[in-house]
Amino acid sequence: MALHSWIFSYNVVSFLLLISCGMTYGTETDIFCLRSIKETLEDPNNYLKFSWDFNNKTEGFICKFIGVECWHPDENRVLNLRLSNMGLKGQFPRAIQNCSSLTGLDLSFNKLSGTIPGDISTLVPFATSLDLSSNEFSGTIPGTLSNCTFLNSLKLDQNRLTGQIPPQLAILPRIKTFSVSNNFLTGQVPNFSSKVSVNYANNQGLCGGNGFGPCQGKNSKSNMAVIAGAAAGGVTLAALGLAVAMFFFVRRVSFKKEEDPEGNKWARSLKGTKQIKAS
Repeated sequence: MALHSWIFSYNVVSFLLLISCGMTYGTETDIFCLRSIKETLEDPNNYLKFSWDFNNKTEGFICKFIGVECWHPDENRVLNLRLSNMGLKGQFPRAIQNCSSLTGLDLSFNKLSGTIPGDISTLVPFATSLDLSSNEFSGTIPGTLSNCTFLNSLKLDQNRLTGQIPPQLAILPRIKTFSVSNNFLTGQVPNFSSKVSVNYANNQGLCGGNGFGPCQGKNSKSNMAVIAGAAAGGVTLAALGLAVAMFFFVRRVSFKKEEDPEGNKWARSLKGTKQIKAS
């Protein structure tokens, strides 16, 4: 038991050291990160306006901001950003990439809209938790999230997301929680490990997973489309064939009426001559 605890502690320390080595120390870039987020997001309840005061220049001053957790209270380097339920509006804040040591981002229960950036893996490359739930995000789920290899938790539920869930998300090596409930997603669900807690509720178009039927709807629609296309093609060909037949029939009748016009004239002359002789 003691050996197991020591191994676990060693892995945690190694993981943190690995991340620290791969990150640049924040300070000025982290301050710029938060300042840009404050400027780009609408803050109708003034949570950021009154708390995020950048006039203070002391070391670690941003660590006192609402929703900001630092690696160390006396160091301007953001560890987690938790801005849940603040009524924030706008699009996903791309400036988040300047918080280069960020491992957790929670923007849930706001009114953020637009699409989730396709290059999100470059914006939060070291994120272990990403919560964008209960917003108004639309469009598809970017497959590049599979490059966020440190993710333990990914929550995208209660949005307006459409399309298929990228199957490559199932290969995230550390994922433990995945939730996309209450969206408009369709198609095959990813083949996550049984150890992953998943939530697909209220996505009527999903198929292929536990609690879902086999993915036959799309094939049935395709087959119906093929049948309908073939029927339409058959009707078109039949109509074309009938038109061609009518053309030749009319032409043939016309030809018979015009055949040997001089002979008809001679016959009429002969009939007129016979009538004269009889009289």
